[in-house]
Amino acid sequence: MTYSHPNRSQATKTRTRLGDDVNPQSGLCVVCQEDCAGYCEVAQSSMRGPELLYPKPYGHMTAAAQKEYPVDYSHVNIMGTAVGAHGVAADSDAAIFPNADVSTTLGHDNGISLDFPIVVPGLGSTDVARRHWEGLAVGCAISGIMLTIGENVVGMDQEAVIENGEIKHAPELARRVELYRKWARGKGAIVMQENVEDNRLGALEFAVKQLGVEAVELKWGQGAKDIGGEVKIDDMGKARMLKERGYLVLPDPRDEHVEREFGRSFNEFERHSRIGMVTRDGFHDRVQQLRDAGAKYVFLKTGAYRPADLARAVKFASEAKLDLLTIDGAGGGTGMSPWGMMNEWGVPTFYLQSLAYEYAQRLDQKGEHVPALAMAGGFSMEDHLFKALAMGAPYFKLAGLGRAALTATMISRNIGLLLDEGRLPKHILEHGQQREQVFVYYDELMEEYEDLGAVPDGAIGVYTYIARLKQGLRQLMTGSRKFGLEHLSRGDLACLTREAAEISGIPYVTEVDSDEVDEILGV
Repeated sequence: MTYSHPNRSQATKTRTRLGDDVNPQSGLCVVCQEDCAGYCEVAQSSMRGPELLYPKPYGHMTAAAQKEYPVDYSHVNIMGTAVGAHGVAADSDAAIFPNADVSTTLGHDNGISLDFPIVVPGLGSTDVARRHWEGLAVGCAISGIMLTIGENVVGMDQEAVIENGEIKHAPELARRVELYRKWARGKGAIVMQENVEDNRLGALEFAVKQLGVEAVELKWGQGAKDIGGEVKIDDMGKARMLKERGYLVLPDPRDEHVEREFGRSFNEFERHSRIGMVTRDGFHDRVQQLRDAGAKYVFLKTGAYRPADLARAVKFASEAKLDLLTIDGAGGGTGMSPWGMMNEWGVPTFYLQSLAYEYAQRLDQKGEHVPALAMAGGFSMEDHLFKALAMGAPYFKLAGLGRAALTATMISRNIGLLLDEGRLPKHILEHGQQREQVFVYYDELMEEYEDLGAVPDGAIGVYTYIARLKQGLRQLMTGSRKFGLEHLSRGDLACLTREAAEISGIPYVTEVDSDEVDEILGV
């Protein structure tokens, strides 16, 4: 069987004339006719070229891979039990799911307290991240979870003042930091990330010294793509500014022919970031520079690279005694990434976490420091969180939830706009026509944060989504009789396929508890 769906996807707004009657390898119709109007990616590419590399419409959506991997977290089930309790008294009145503790701490001094074991990974310079930052930042802050400002935010800001390669003023970065900080209640953290161009500008040093950011993150990559950050630009002046700031901009906005054709044959430029070049010495030097600059916590985020690169990330993070290493598996979400790359490169999340657990365990057995780990790449529901945390126990402390959190922000904001316009869709009207009827936590949040003003609709959506995840995770933990995240273990899972068991090292479902079964049966 084939796991891919080449040549047609809603992501690229393409399809085939014959629907699913295609060659499974090429994705071309089994009969390709010369009089076809041209619906598929090959046909559209013959007219629009590289534009078809990317999901659309840019700036108004996020995307994630469509490829069906041979093994994923659905091949694992959560094991419950009827016996005992961990973290509370083994008493039916104590062992109730509201008593399950889903809070955690992070950092070398446990100085970062989180109400829920979530980090929203880097959301950087894409239009969709910028436009929805208010809802996302406020929602994460009031939910007590960690939020990461992604790459290129300063470099993309037309209002930023950069003189002789040094940042003097960065209003968009300041806005992002202050929105989170204003609404935070002592839980969570705002994190600042850097890539190659950010490093050259000294963006992290600026964030630490001028904006008081305590947690910074080096970025090796992400799960959605194997290259640097990308965005599209529909303004000639901005494209030229980015070219002057050292970015790769295609086509070259300084070219006279390009200037003539802009608005005629094409309407968008592409801005690309450079790929990093990791070395052990360079990595450790940069970590020390950031600590010398005043960074209290230093993180690393790596992508779905080959196993040797994952080993480097785990080992280097161990040597540097980082506070967190986030690992992002293939298929992860993005605001812009080549569609073919997103589907066909990298180590998928389940496989990547299995390797990361093995590497962390090997270091642990040698007595070496194991940093706190976070797993990201396609998670959206409470069972995903339980499985990722249990499968990685005791090393994985957090799950990364980027695209899903942004979805909660975007949709709730849109519903708020439709409500104001009196155009609520039928399935929403079932709840009512007022905000307090549509958003179940509306009144509670408005009362709690009355001193700060109205909570944005997007933030209400994030908070409400996280509230669902909190209760769902508590219920799953209660079924396994685990009333604190520190009690989760690989023993809480069982594999439904032999292949999943082989990859992860978690037992096949009929082989779970075999020794205890023998003891109970007296055989």
